[in-house]
Amino acid sequence: MEPNFIQDVERAISGEKEAFVRLMMGMEQTLYRVSRSILKTDHECLDAVQEAVLNAFHSIHTLREPRFFKTWLIRIVMNVCYRIAREQNKVILFSHPENSEAVNRFEAHVELQQALESLNEELRLLIQLHYFEGFTVREMAELLQVAEGTLKSRLVKARERLAKWYTASATERSGITYEQ
Repeated sequence: MEPNFIQDVERAISGEKEAFVRLMMGMEQTLYRVSRSILKTDHECLDAVQEAVLNAFHSIHTLREPRFFKTWLIRIVMNVCYRIAREQNKVILFSHPENSEAVNRFEAHVELQQALESLNEELRLLIQLHYFEGFTVREMAELLQVAEGTLKSRLVKARERLAKWYTASATERSGITYEQ
């Protein structure tokens, strides 16, 4: 982890607003992508990220260990997303989100997006955290409060399902969804 990053976290904890803003600017794409793996509309994702940033700003003084800042912040955004999904009390629809720079970059990989959408929320989140955000299995275990062995098994299951999706024909793909 970069020394400047840890210094910014320490400064933010001590109340320096500029340091907090720098941290959020560096994490905005990660927060959006994590929220996108749980929520499916651009509007809900942006609301979740905004609320998570606000929650983090008000509670940053409670962070005891600066090196766990990313894990702490991602846990906040996940909790906000889960709350929004519960409040919506609806099936998550995979519609085309509104245009934004982050979404346009994400949609550049349409086939990968479709493959990920075939996974259930739990497996999709694991793939997002591990392969796109660079979390180790140990870090994910701490973040999600799940045993490392369980996460490894779930990652294997997710990879197998993605491989099955990629090897299926386009006609077969339309019917492949993994809910469990």
